[in-house]
Amino acid sequence: MVERRQLGRGRQALRRGGRLSDTRAFYEAGYSLPDAAEAQRLGRWRALGARSKAAHARALCARAGLEAASLVEIGCGDGALLAELRGLAPVLDGFELSAPAAEMARRHVPEARRVEPYDGEHVPAGDGEYELAVLSHVLEHVPDPAPLLAEAARVARWVLVEVPLEANRSAARPAKRAEARRIGHLHAFDRAAVAELIAGAGLEVAAELADPLPYAHHAFFGRRGRAALKWAVRAAAHRLAPRRAERLFTVHYAALAVRRG
Repeated sequence: MVERRQLGRGRQALRRGGRLSDTRAFYEAGYSLPDAAEAQRLGRWRALGARSKAAHARALCARAGLEAASLVEIGCGDGALLAELRGLAPVLDGFELSAPAAEMARRHVPEARRVEPYDGEHVPAGDGEYELAVLSHVLEHVPDPAPLLAEAARVARWVLVEVPLEANRSAARPAKRAEARRIGHLHAFDRAAVAELIAGAGLEVAAELADPLPYAHHAFFGRRGRAALKWAVRAAAHRLAPRRAERLFTVHYAALAVRRG
Protein backbone atom coordinates (compact mmCIF):
# COMPACT_ATOMS: atom_id res chain seq x y z
CA MET A 1 0.00 0.00 0.00
CA VAL A 2 2.94 2.36 0.57
CA GLU A 3 3.85 2.44 -3.12
CA ARG A 4 0.20 3.11 -4.03
CA ARG A 5 0.09 6.09 -1.67
CA GLN A 6 3.36 7.37 -3.11
CA LEU A 7 2.09 7.09 -6.68
CA GLY A 8 -1.20 8.61 -5.57
CA ARG A 9 0.58 11.74 -4.38
CA GLY A 10 2.33 11.95 -7.74
CA ARG A 11 -0.98 11.61 -9.62
CA GLN A 12 -2.54 14.34 -7.48
CA ALA A 13 0.35 16.62 -8.38
CA LEU A 14 -0.09 15.78 -12.06
CA ARG A 15 -3.80 16.70 -11.89
CA ARG A 16 -3.08 20.08 -10.32
CA GLY A 17 -2.28 21.62 -13.67
CA GLY A 18 0.20 19.55 -15.62
CA ARG A 19 3.22 21.71 -14.76
CA LEU A 20 6.64 20.18 -15.29
CA SER A 21 7.29 20.27 -11.55
CA ASP A 22 4.14 18.18 -11.06
CA THR A 23 5.18 15.79 -13.82
CA ARG A 24 8.59 15.40 -12.17
CA ALA A 25 6.94 14.54 -8.84
CA PHE A 26 4.81 11.89 -10.55
CA TYR A 27 7.79 10.13 -12.15
CA GLU A 28 10.08 10.43 -9.17
CA ALA A 29 7.37 8.61 -7.22
CA GLY A 30 7.05 6.01 -9.96
CA TYR A 31 10.79 5.27 -10.00
CA SER A 32 11.14 5.21 -6.20
CA LEU A 33 8.77 2.40 -5.24
CA PRO A 34 9.66 1.00 -1.79
CA ASP A 35 8.13 -2.41 -2.59
CA ALA A 36 10.96 -4.41 -4.19
CA ALA A 37 8.69 -6.98 -5.84
CA GLU A 38 6.55 -4.29 -7.49
CA ALA A 39 9.64 -2.37 -8.61
CA GLN A 40 11.06 -5.54 -10.17
CA ARG A 41 7.78 -6.29 -11.95
CA LEU A 42 7.65 -2.79 -13.44
CA GLY A 43 11.31 -3.14 -14.40
CA ARG A 44 10.47 -6.31 -16.35
CA TRP A 45 7.58 -4.47 -18.06
CA ARG A 46 9.88 -1.61 -19.08
CA ALA A 47 12.47 -4.08 -20.37
CA LEU A 48 9.82 -5.87 -22.45
CA GLY A 49 8.65 -2.58 -23.95
CA ALA A 50 12.23 -1.51 -24.59
CA ARG A 51 12.85 -4.52 -26.81
CA SER A 52 9.92 -3.63 -29.06
CA LYS A 53 10.84 0.06 -29.14
CA ALA A 54 14.45 -0.74 -30.02
CA ALA A 55 13.30 -3.08 -32.81
CA HIS A 56 11.19 -0.22 -34.20
CA ALA A 57 14.15 2.16 -34.03
CA ARG A 58 16.46 -0.26 -35.84
CA ALA A 59 13.88 -0.99 -38.53
CA LEU A 60 13.26 2.70 -39.23
CA CYS A 61 16.96 3.58 -39.33
CA ALA A 62 17.54 0.72 -41.75
CA ARG A 63 14.69 1.90 -44.00
CA ALA A 64 16.06 5.45 -44.04
CA GLY A 65 19.67 4.32 -44.49
CA LEU A 66 20.67 6.14 -41.30
CA GLU A 67 23.86 5.04 -39.55
CA ALA A 68 24.08 7.53 -36.70
CA ALA A 69 27.40 8.45 -35.13
CA SER A 70 25.75 9.73 -31.95
CA LEU A 71 22.39 9.24 -30.26
CA VAL A 72 20.61 10.91 -27.37
CA GLU A 73 17.48 9.57 -25.71
CA ILE A 74 15.40 12.39 -24.23
CA GLY A 75 13.29 10.98 -21.43
CA CYS A 76 15.40 7.84 -21.02
CA GLY A 77 13.71 6.63 -17.82
CA ASP A 78 15.62 3.83 -16.14
CA GLY A 79 17.77 3.25 -19.24
CA ALA A 80 15.97 0.12 -20.47
CA LEU A 81 15.60 1.41 -24.04
CA LEU A 82 19.01 3.07 -24.10
CA ALA A 83 20.53 -0.31 -23.21
CA GLU A 84 18.63 -1.98 -26.06
CA LEU A 85 19.89 0.70 -28.47
CA ARG A 86 23.50 -0.36 -27.96
CA GLY A 87 25.19 -0.67 -31.33
CA LEU A 88 22.80 1.67 -33.11
CA ALA A 89 25.32 4.49 -32.54
CA PRO A 90 28.82 4.46 -31.02
CA VAL A 91 28.01 7.42 -28.74
CA LEU A 92 25.00 7.15 -26.41
CA ASP A 93 23.68 9.87 -24.10
CA GLY A 94 20.49 10.10 -22.08
CA PHE A 95 18.56 12.83 -20.26
CA GLU A 96 15.69 12.24 -17.85
CA LEU A 97 13.30 14.41 -15.84
CA SER A 98 13.37 12.11 -12.80
CA ALA A 99 16.66 12.10 -10.89
CA PRO A 100 16.08 8.60 -9.38
CA ALA A 101 15.43 7.23 -12.87
CA ALA A 102 18.56 8.90 -14.26
CA GLU A 103 20.60 7.23 -11.52
CA MET A 104 19.09 3.87 -12.46
CA ALA A 105 19.91 4.53 -16.13
CA ARG A 106 23.55 5.30 -15.30
CA ARG A 107 23.83 1.88 -13.67
CA HIS A 108 21.92 0.23 -16.52
CA VAL A 109 24.10 1.70 -19.28
CA PRO A 110 27.52 2.36 -17.69
CA GLU A 111 29.20 2.81 -21.06
CA ALA A 112 27.00 5.79 -21.96
CA ARG A 113 28.90 9.06 -22.20
CA ARG A 114 26.33 11.22 -20.39
CA VAL A 115 23.25 10.13 -18.48
CA GLU A 116 21.85 12.83 -16.22
CA PRO A 117 18.67 14.58 -15.10
CA TYR A 118 17.49 17.70 -16.92
CA ASP A 119 14.71 20.24 -16.44
CA GLY A 120 12.28 18.66 -18.91
CA GLU A 121 12.35 21.67 -21.22
CA HIS A 122 15.90 22.49 -22.33
CA VAL A 123 18.16 19.67 -23.45
CA PRO A 124 21.64 20.47 -22.08
CA ALA A 125 23.41 20.08 -25.44
CA GLY A 126 24.50 22.31 -28.30
CA ASP A 127 22.75 22.80 -31.61
CA GLY A 128 23.28 19.77 -33.82
CA GLU A 129 25.37 17.98 -31.19
CA TYR A 130 23.80 14.63 -32.03
CA GLU A 131 22.90 12.88 -35.23
CA LEU A 132 19.82 11.15 -33.80
CA ALA A 133 17.49 12.08 -30.93
CA VAL A 134 14.98 9.57 -29.60
CA LEU A 135 11.68 10.52 -27.93
CA SER A 136 10.05 7.15 -27.28
CA HIS A 137 6.76 7.20 -25.37
CA VAL A 138 7.56 10.63 -23.95
CA LEU A 139 5.39 13.17 -25.79
CA GLU A 140 2.13 11.78 -24.44
CA HIS A 141 3.47 12.38 -20.91
CA VAL A 142 4.58 16.02 -21.10
CA PRO A 143 2.23 19.00 -20.63
CA ASP A 144 3.27 20.65 -23.93
CA PRO A 145 4.92 18.25 -26.39
CA ALA A 146 5.68 20.76 -29.17
CA PRO A 147 8.56 22.63 -27.44
CA LEU A 148 10.23 19.39 -26.38
CA LEU A 149 10.05 18.02 -29.91
CA ALA A 150 11.52 21.31 -31.17
CA GLU A 151 14.38 20.87 -28.67
CA ALA A 152 15.04 17.40 -30.04
CA ALA A 153 15.15 18.87 -33.56
CA ARG A 154 17.56 21.53 -32.32
CA VAL A 155 20.12 19.10 -30.91
CA ALA A 156 19.84 16.45 -33.66
CA ARG A 157 19.27 16.38 -37.40
CA TRP A 158 17.24 13.16 -37.16
CA VAL A 159 14.49 12.62 -34.57
CA LEU A 160 12.73 9.35 -33.81
CA VAL A 161 9.31 9.72 -32.18
CA GLU A 162 7.19 6.88 -30.86
CA VAL A 163 3.79 7.26 -29.16
CA PRO A 164 0.70 5.15 -28.56
CA LEU A 165 -2.15 6.22 -30.84
CA GLU A 166 -4.92 6.46 -28.23
CA ALA A 167 -7.46 8.57 -30.12
CA ASN A 168 -9.60 5.53 -30.90
CA ARG A 169 -12.86 3.88 -29.84
CA SER A 170 -11.35 1.36 -27.45
CA ALA A 171 -9.13 3.88 -25.64
CA ALA A 172 -12.03 6.35 -25.35
CA ARG A 173 -13.86 4.08 -22.90
CA PRO A 174 -13.96 5.58 -19.36
CA ALA A 175 -11.98 2.72 -17.84
CA LYS A 176 -9.28 3.03 -20.50
CA ARG A 177 -9.05 6.82 -20.09
CA ALA A 178 -8.76 6.38 -16.33
CA GLU A 179 -5.94 3.87 -16.83
CA ALA A 180 -4.16 6.23 -19.23
CA ARG A 181 -4.34 9.03 -16.66
CA ARG A 182 -3.10 6.67 -13.96
CA ILE A 183 0.10 6.01 -15.89
CA GLY A 184 0.61 9.69 -16.70
CA HIS A 185 -0.74 10.08 -20.23
CA LEU A 186 -1.74 13.71 -20.73
CA HIS A 187 -2.52 13.43 -24.48
CA ALA A 188 -4.32 10.94 -26.73
CA PHE A 189 -2.75 11.19 -30.19
CA ASP A 190 -3.81 10.04 -33.61
CA ARG A 191 -1.51 9.87 -36.62
CA ALA A 192 -2.56 13.32 -37.87
CA ALA A 193 -1.74 14.95 -34.52
CA VAL A 194 1.74 13.41 -34.54
CA ALA A 195 2.30 14.56 -38.13
CA GLU A 196 1.33 18.09 -37.13
CA LEU A 197 3.79 18.08 -34.23
CA ILE A 198 6.58 16.76 -36.44
CA ALA A 199 5.97 19.38 -39.14
CA GLY A 200 5.76 22.12 -36.52
CA ALA A 201 9.26 21.20 -35.33
CA GLY A 202 10.65 21.73 -38.84
CA LEU A 203 10.92 18.01 -39.55
CA GLU A 204 9.62 15.72 -42.26
CA VAL A 205 8.94 12.00 -41.94
CA ALA A 206 11.45 9.75 -43.69
CA ALA A 207 10.09 6.39 -42.45
CA GLU A 208 7.24 5.24 -40.24
CA LEU A 209 5.60 2.12 -38.85
CA ALA A 210 2.69 1.08 -36.66
CA ASP A 211 2.68 -1.99 -34.43
CA PRO A 212 -0.30 -3.61 -32.64
CA LEU A 213 2.35 -5.21 -30.38
CA PRO A 214 3.25 -8.87 -29.91
CA TYR A 215 1.46 -11.36 -27.70
CA ALA A 216 3.91 -10.93 -24.78
CA HIS A 217 2.78 -7.33 -24.25
CA HIS A 218 -0.88 -8.26 -24.07
CA ALA A 219 -0.18 -11.20 -21.74
CA PHE A 220 2.06 -9.43 -19.24
CA PHE A 221 -0.71 -8.12 -16.99
CA GLY A 222 -3.62 -10.36 -18.03
CA ARG A 223 -4.78 -13.92 -18.46
CA ARG A 224 -2.98 -15.75 -21.24
CA GLY A 225 -6.02 -17.16 -23.00
CA ARG A 226 -7.76 -13.81 -23.17
CA ALA A 227 -4.51 -12.11 -24.16
CA ALA A 228 -3.95 -14.60 -26.98
CA LEU A 229 -7.40 -13.92 -28.41
CA LYS A 230 -6.95 -10.16 -28.09
CA TRP A 231 -3.55 -10.31 -29.78
CA ALA A 232 -4.80 -12.52 -32.64
CA VAL A 233 -7.81 -10.31 -33.38
CA ARG A 234 -5.83 -7.09 -33.27
CA ALA A 235 -2.94 -8.42 -35.31
CA ALA A 236 -5.30 -9.70 -38.01
CA ALA A 237 -7.30 -6.46 -38.09
CA HIS A 238 -4.16 -4.37 -38.34
CA ARG A 239 -2.74 -6.55 -41.10
CA LEU A 240 -5.92 -6.38 -43.19
CA ALA A 241 -6.86 -2.71 -42.67
CA PRO A 242 -4.21 -0.84 -40.67
CA ARG A 243 -5.71 2.66 -40.80
CA ARG A 244 -9.15 1.40 -39.81
CA ALA A 245 -7.57 -0.61 -36.99
CA GLU A 246 -5.97 2.56 -35.61
CA ARG A 247 -9.45 4.06 -35.23
CA LEU A 248 -10.63 1.00 -33.30
CA PHE A 249 -7.79 0.20 -30.88
CA THR A 250 -4.40 1.43 -29.73
CA VAL A 251 -1.27 0.71 -31.73
CA HIS A 252 2.23 2.06 -31.22
CA TYR A 253 3.30 4.47 -33.95
CA ALA A 254 6.95 5.31 -34.63
CA ALA A 255 8.27 7.87 -37.10
CA LEU A 256 11.83 8.72 -38.05
CA ALA A 257 11.95 12.35 -39.17
CA VAL A 258 14.73 14.51 -40.56
CA ARG A 259 15.23 18.24 -40.31
CA ARG A 260 13.97 19.97 -43.47
CA GLY A 261 16.71 21.39 -45.65
